[in-house]
Amino acid sequence: MEHWRETVTAPHCRCPGRHSRGGTPSTSGPGTRVGTVTRRRDRHGRGMRGPLAWPRVPVMTTRAARFDEMVLDAAETLEHRLGHELGVELAVEDVPPSDPAPWEDGVPLGRLFPAERALAARMVVYRRPVTHRAHDEAELAALVLEVMAEQLARMYGRDPEDLL
Repeated sequence: MEHWRETVTAPHCRCPGRHSRGGTPSTSGPGTRVGTVTRRRDRHGRGMRGPLAWPRVPVMTTRAARFDEMVLDAAETLEHRLGHELGVELAVEDVPPSDPAPWEDGVPLGRLFPAERALAARMVVYRRPVTHRAHDEAELAALVLEVMAEQLARMYGRDPEDLL
C-alpha cells in the first residue's frame, strides 16, 4: 500500500516533517509502487475513518425514517380496510405550524387539507406530538393508525371506528 504525503511544517509547531497533507508519494512500507496514488485520511495514526454500523443494521435507521415507515404501514392497513386507495397524498412533518386552525383545540396530531383546484387532498401527520404521546413502538404504531383513521373518516364522512 502506498501513501500520498507532502511534508509540511506547521507555523505553530517546531517538529519539522511530522505533518502530512497530500503531495508526493512516500516510499515507506513494503510493496510501494511508484506512479499510482492512493489518498487517505489517517489523522493522528488512529486508522481510517469508517461508519459505526453498516447500512443494513437497524441502528442506521433514524427515528424519523421509522416513523415514515409506520405512516406507510398505517396507510396500507387503511387501504386494505377501505378496499380501495386512500385518494390522498401523505406527508409527515416534525411539528404543526404555530397558527392552529380555529376548530383545533390543543396540539394537533394530524391534519387533512381538502383538495383544491389542481391539488389533491393531503394528510399530514405531525411526528413530534405523536411520538411524545406514545410510550413504545407498538403504542406509537396504534396511535399513527388512529390519527390517520380520524382524518380519513372526516374526509369520507364516516365514523372513525369503522376504519379501525
